[in-house]
Amino acid sequence: MLWQQLANGIAIGSVYALISLGLTMVYGILRILHVAHAGIYALGAYVGLFSFRLIGNFWLSLFIGMAGAAVAGYLVERFLYTPLLHLPRIAPLIVSIGLFTALEEAFRIVAGPHTLAYNARVGLGDLSIGSFHLTETQILILFVTFAVLVFLWAFLTKTRTGLAMRACAQDPETTSSFGVNVSAIIAVNFLIGSAMAGAAGVLIGVYDNQVWPTMGSLPAYKALAIVVLGGLGNIPGTVLASIVVGLAETFFIGVLAIPFPRDAVAFVAMILVLMFKPYGLLGKA
Repeated sequence: MLWQQLANGIAIGSVYALISLGLTMVYGILRILHVAHAGIYALGAYVGLFSFRLIGNFWLSLFIGMAGAAVAGYLVERFLYTPLLHLPRIAPLIVSIGLFTALEEAFRIVAGPHTLAYNARVGLGDLSIGSFHLTETQILILFVTFAVLVFLWAFLTKTRTGLAMRACAQDPETTSSFGVNVSAIIAVNFLIGSAMAGAAGVLIGVYDNQVWPTMGSLPAYKALAIVVLGGLGNIPGTVLASIVVGLAETFFIGVLAIPFPRDAVAFVAMILVLMFKPYGLLGKA
């Protein structure tokens, strides 16, 4: 029972990590709360669903969903955020909130107001060892998240672009003085972060077997709580906070059977941690 709930918590925490990482990456460089990131997440789910209906191959539809989300994120950065960077940070925040609302309405108009089934068979099969059981979608989530995190780690630590991205997060002005094209680095940041959000959208769509216009509403708030909990702009902290929230939700509801709203756990955890660590789990002053 305990191991089962542990696996369940890590699986859901993995999806939270995919959503939240893009948010913390954007904040790390631009110091912008990219609320529309949750709309990109939902867009990835819709693109993945419709491409799956057309081609019938889940893995290809996952890639297409990630690519669609990446392109959308890039366009948002180029045409909405970049022209506003000289203004106070409240300006891009307001634009981001407006874009998120517009995306939800666009999904409702284009795809309809009702939920759409996302019944994709991946071909991995379930895993059962005694009373321990992992569903096909849980295995899929763990596999994709692990692959994405390995890629992100290798990119940020082994490539010149990744190292430049980390430098930009620390001090973009100084990084630019060394000849680094900060504008291009920001674009890559949005491409990668949005692709991860798209992957999360597809995975949640398959996990819940449904996609709906407002599916990004709750993740928008929960991802923000996770990013603050882990430390704003801190990638390892965001991953840790995502797993902590996933485990806390699972153990509160599945093990302790405490009558507490599942979706409030992230916010309660954020408040409790910030009382003792104002900069989050791994954040720095």
